[in-house]
Amino acid sequence: MRPEHLIIHRFTLRLSFLYISLIILALAVLLNTTQRLNLFLRHLPISLSAIPRAYHFPFSTHQPPTMSTYTHELITALLAVQRATLLTQRVFHNNAKGTLSKDDHSPVTVGDFGAQALIIAALRHNFPKDEIVGEEEASSLREKKSLAEQIYALVKESRLEDAEAEERLGGPVKDEEAMLAAIDAGSSAGGDKGRIWALDPVDGTKGFLRGGQYAVCLALIVDGDVKVGVLGCPNLPVDDAAPLSADVGGEGRGVLFAAVQGEGATSRPLAKGALAEGKKISMREVEDITQATFCESVEAAHSSHGDQAEIAKRLGITKESVRMDSQAKYGSIARGAGDLYLRLPVRKDYEEKIWDHAAGDLIVREAGGEVTDAEGKRLDFGVGRTLKRNKGVVAAPKGVHGTVLKVVKEVLGNA
Repeated sequence: MRPEHLIIHRFTLRLSFLYISLIILALAVLLNTTQRLNLFLRHLPISLSAIPRAYHFPFSTHQPPTMSTYTHELITALLAVQRATLLTQRVFHNNAKGTLSKDDHSPVTVGDFGAQALIIAALRHNFPKDEIVGEEEASSLREKKSLAEQIYALVKESRLEDAEAEERLGGPVKDEEAMLAAIDAGSSAGGDKGRIWALDPVDGTKGFLRGGQYAVCLALIVDGDVKVGVLGCPNLPVDDAAPLSADVGGEGRGVLFAAVQGEGATSRPLAKGALAEGKKISMREVEDITQATFCESVEAAHSSHGDQAEIAKRLGITKESVRMDSQAKYGSIARGAGDLYLRLPVRKDYEEKIWDHAAGDLIVREAGGEVTDAEGKRLDFGVGRTLKRNKGVVAAPKGVHGTVLKVVKEVLGNA
């Protein structure tokens, strides 16, 4: 064999070996993709055992839908709110709730402080650069050492029964000073730039004190737009088909509502460890407005009961409104237990707080509803800690929202 032929022969053999090796390597990669990806996931900050089936990955052992852009945020928010409800439930069943009065004379309890500490600690562990708009601050606790000690005892003992879920939140709050620092970390001024969490640790504190409905509320706002919303409602029935009622007695209570922008809304039972499986919820279609059910606030100082009665009369609605505290109203209409929620202005100078509406607003809209103010404008969560550009709230199924809003404007003199 000539030398040049020998060189070509050797080159051809080497090229053949290279092709064969590449084919073998490709087959090995294809055959081991699932194992390799699952191994990779075990090193991610998201614990798969803490993620409910509805958010598992396509290559897990569960049936999954597509991963969300905000899966990390959603799972963290769900677990953080769930853990905080464990603390609030302990306080709810305790006669001594450690009530204080804030500058605006609204009450705050050890449940408010403890839940805020737990949730902010979890957010700082997972998203240390994010801002937080929280309702409470810790100055009064620094002055009342015994109350701070009482709250920290609750915070320290409030943990999820699932170890991986608890680790996902960063574990227990280290000490009393760390608790106070967490509470004070909710001091963001809000705005329309960046990632900002809006937190109401116990929404409906007066309802909480009287043994009624309340909610633990958390929402992520990105550049002024609500992207993730979670409501923990310990006293609402788990059954989405249960009739709307302000009653809190009986078994089978405790619901987590959630939504991610563009991905719909869900409900799931509150649990003590890993998240329970969620299911999609949607608002009820209202074909006859006269058969609709109203939700309204218990407190007359929060919403004008007289104006709402007139609106119901003009719409031909004869059913008695169901009065309950907190954003539990948003969750109730989002799953079709009620239909309409109005929060009508009682003072021209009053500004709603963003933490009182951000999570509920998104959950209702993702369940097929529409939420505006009394003038028909979308709620604007990008102008600070309040909804200073909005007056009132009108939430209803899309099909009847325009009809309801027209009557609201007539009654309030905005038509």
